[in-house]
Amino acid sequence: MAESIMSKAATMEIAINSNGDSGALPEDDSLEQAAQGQWHINEKVGNPTVTRDLQQVMVSGPNLNETSIVSGGYGGTAEGIIPTSSIKGPTMHHSSTSSSAMAEEATRGVAVEKFDIMKKWGLNTYKCTKQMISERFGRGSRTVDLELEAQIDVLRDTKRKYENVLRLARALTNHFYSMVQTQHALGDTFADLSQKSPELRDEFGYNAETQKLLCKNGETLLGAINFFVSSINTLVNKTMEDTLMTIKMYENARLEFDAYRADLEELNLGPRDAVTLARIETAQQEYQTHKDKYERLRSDVSVKLKFLEENKVKVMHKQLLLFHNAISAYFAGNQQQLEQTLKQFNIKLKPPGSDKPSWLEEQ
Repeated sequence: MAESIMSKAATMEIAINSNGDSGALPEDDSLEQAAQGQWHINEKVGNPTVTRDLQQVMVSGPNLNETSIVSGGYGGTAEGIIPTSSIKGPTMHHSSTSSSAMAEEATRGVAVEKFDIMKKWGLNTYKCTKQMISERFGRGSRTVDLELEAQIDVLRDTKRKYENVLRLARALTNHFYSMVQTQHALGDTFADLSQKSPELRDEFGYNAETQKLLCKNGETLLGAINFFVSSINTLVNKTMEDTLMTIKMYENARLEFDAYRADLEELNLGPRDAVTLARIETAQQEYQTHKDKYERLRSDVSVKLKFLEENKVKVMHKQLLLFHNAISAYFAGNQQQLEQTLKQFNIKLKPPGSDKPSWLEEQ
């Protein structure tokens, strides 16, 4: 028993270098030191089978990462030594392969998604075109809301008439602006002749003052007309146009709804086998989806038409009153009433020359 323990202790104390050679201690000295240390510990512990040296060797033994593999066997040359830290498995190659596979899979998924979108778009376009042609030739039925369609027709007719009013008001503004500029030039000419013609100084002076007063009142009237034109332009090209865009979406939804409704009706008239039943179920779902969209947009159009009518009456009441009072005051020569009209509607005139660029901007 003692000999076995001594042999184990002696074996554990032998140092091995990186080439597999034994350490510098002589073999006899190592065995003797190991035997003495072992018997000393056994006497204190009282258990000849448990040794502290063996436990210390097992705990603080050599690290696997710090060992070496000798390719030529024990005692081989240093050229054949392969450090274990330099051995790498195929993880890098596997990682790059998996990443490229994931990228390829993602690209394939995007392509499939785009293909499905194009397929649905093409099928929807085909059905809507077929429905439109059927309605044009009187072979297909269409869903009609008589009250809503009448309101839409009135709105389109009103928009055309308001566009004509806007065009004429802009023409009036341009012509009147030219007249005001002519009056301004004529007043300057009369004032200049009043200085250079002593015999007609008073006559030229009266006319110069009259033209300048007309020019001033004309600029005030131009401010009122420009405000009128701006308000009508907002009403026609923004408020009405926004409602008409919603109406266009509603009409497209109505066409899609009728197209899928006709498709469902056609499938219901055919045979009822397993394939047809599956197609009928899909068509029923699509029909319900487009029906909900159509009803939602129809409700939106009704609400917008109601608010548009209220807004139109309110805006036009104010603008027509402004236009009438300003025109009447100008041609009546009532300067105070004309200025009071602009104050009533909170219209501020730009100072003369404010539209011209400064001399720095002209450089």
